[in-house]
Amino acid sequence: IEGRGVAAAAQTPPAQSFGSALREMLSEAEARHFTAFVFCAMLAYSMQDLILEPFAGLVFGMTPGQSTQLSGTQHSGVLLGMILVGIGGSAFGGGAPRVLRRWIIGGCLGSALALAGLGMATQVGHAAAWPLAANIWLLGFANGVFAVAAIGAMMSLAGAAGPQREGIRMGVWGAAQAIAFGTGGLIGAIGVDVARALTGQTEAAFAMVFAGEGALFLIAAWLAIGVGRGAILRQREALA
Repeated sequence: IEGRGVAAAAQTPPAQSFGSALREMLSEAEARHFTAFVFCAMLAYSMQDLILEPFAGLVFGMTPGQSTQLSGTQHSGVLLGMILVGIGGSAFGGGAPRVLRRWIIGGCLGSALALAGLGMATQVGHAAAWPLAANIWLLGFANGVFAVAAIGAMMSLAGAAGPQREGIRMGVWGAAQAIAFGTGGLIGAIGVDVARALTGQTEAAFAMVFAGEGALFLIAAWLAIGVGRGAILRQREALA
């Protein structure tokens, strides 16, 4: 037992400092691209997190209980989207980079479409004239599709640089996700207050924030086109 342990220890590569490992990772174009995608997508994902219930109350006149129910509606859509990617992804290629990329792009575009609907809803301002619950459910569903597919892509790309590099990649991408999530919620809340102060219109303020969030999702969809491209090329070379 000791002999095998000594042999295994002898094969372990020398330790690397965090700074040098981080610089080495960010020197890779594929890793930098995915980091930018994660940050942009999660920034968009969280911008409506703190303003959705105030939006329902201020624009549609809903009570706190009714607006809270809308959060449950959104989360049910998120759950179904996650289940769909989990089941459908396994049936049509599982964690293959090409398949995950399609799910990511579809989720980002669906989220942008749902946010465009919320922007239009600000001009209606009446629950009977706009399917607000269905609109929010669609937003949650698209968010769930995007989120699970992005996590799957993150896991598949973590080992792209070989062993001993998975931890630093997951750490950087996790940090980008966390920073973007917190920043997005803050920007969304402050954005509504600033827009209301400048325009004097509550509806226009929410419409501007939803438009900005939708634009970020479109940028994320564009960035997602390049996600996993290196892995796909490596798979083609292996099969050739």
